[in-house]
Amino acid sequence: MRYIEFEKIAETVESLCVSAGYELPCDVLAALEEAAQKESDPAAAKILNQLIENARIAKDERIPLCQDTGLAVVFVQRGSEVAVKPASGRKQATSNFRKAGDLFDAINTGVAAGFQKGYLRKSVVADPLNKRKNTRSNTPAIIHQQIVAGDQLKLTVMTKGGGCENKSRFWMFRPTAERDKIIDWIVDVVRTAGADACPPFVVGVGIGGDFEMSCLLSKMALCRKLDQRNSDKFYAELETDLLSRINALGLGPQGLGGDTTALAVLVETAACHIASLPVAVNIECHSHRHKTAVI
Repeated sequence: MRYIEFEKIAETVESLCVSAGYELPCDVLAALEEAAQKESDPAAAKILNQLIENARIAKDERIPLCQDTGLAVVFVQRGSEVAVKPASGRKQATSNFRKAGDLFDAINTGVAAGFQKGYLRKSVVADPLNKRKNTRSNTPAIIHQQIVAGDQLKLTVMTKGGGCENKSRFWMFRPTAERDKIIDWIVDVVRTAGADACPPFVVGVGIGGDFEMSCLLSKMALCRKLDQRNSDKFYAELETDLLSRINALGLGPQGLGGDTTALAVLVETAACHIASLPVAVNIECHSHRHKTAVI
């Protein structure tokens, strides 16, 4: 068994939150640069270049890429031989949620520290419907844990903005639904999102599983490199066709027209019940912020 210190996990998550808030991933920046070069609409090309300049300023001056610094979504791949060594005196920011020394508490401690250190806006309310009081720490984070073989801990922090998240959708299709019907629905979800979700988008699609799994798949898809096609030829072609259809909408950067409504469409799938065909779409804005570390 390998023991990883509570503090090491918290410090890693803290660093990931800050770097995600300030630094656009290289593949996203490259996609914006390619789109700007290919864009036929001068106004749209200008907007894309402004987004590229915004990313440069944020990285160089160490300031947030966007005023909505996002809800922290953390994907954890925890090796079966990994255990957390309890904290040694450091105050846990969220010990009321978990016992001191727990992995989730370490992650929440890191999120709270990262959002404080990085001067990132705290955007979490403890009660969703009644008092909606801000927790003032951007915790608790949304944490998805997967147990895998080995003695490593892989942490991916995504800081997800509310505007684009609000435009994400789910639908349970009949199992007899054809490919074109699925495509039409996904394209309409993107069209409906419009300028409110800050295009150009990265579109995550989850197909299969059940109700909650399809939604999780659609968000997990957003963690892939933008130029990484699905390993299955059928779904790789579906990604290409969806991107073409979405860009043909003409919404363009910031919804003001142009060729570039989306930078990528990424599809993930899972086995499902014979009577079901769940499909989920998770919309991500151009400020696609996520960072990964392995301990």
